[in-house]
Amino acid sequence: MGVRKRNSADLRKAEQKTVAFAKLTNIPTSPRKMRLVADMVRGVEVNRALGILKFSNKEAAARLEKLLRSAIANWEAKNERKADAGELYISTIFVNCAPMLKRLRTAPQGRGYRIRKRANHVTLIVDTIDNKNAKA
Repeated sequence: MGVRKRNSADLRKAEQKTVAFAKLTNIPTSPRKMRLVADMVRGVEVNRALGILKFSNKEAAARLEKLLRSAIANWEAKNERKADAGELYISTIFVNCAPMLKRLRTAPQGRGYRIRKRANHVTLIVDTIDNKNAKA
């Protein structure tokens, strides 16, 4: 590895140490359904987002709520203090496609219909509101 690549890799690792995030992989829900729920909480303060997810009647909301609680716990562990009300917000949340399971369903006249069982990966990053103002 060259010096330039090593330096950029070290910078990336140093940034990663200050960022509190959580990842959820291979969720057996279609990415489209998960994005509907992710769009509801993008950029929202953490306590408000937990309320939105708790009272949403979508199945994906329960998984995102658990992921958000994990991201908050990661932030508290990195900063060695409790998160105060109104301090944290969801800075980034994105949903990517995971590998798809392809199955065949029997159909009339000797044919087969394809069933695509979709899955997704979710990445959620929380940040303090002070950093949001500093970046803008």
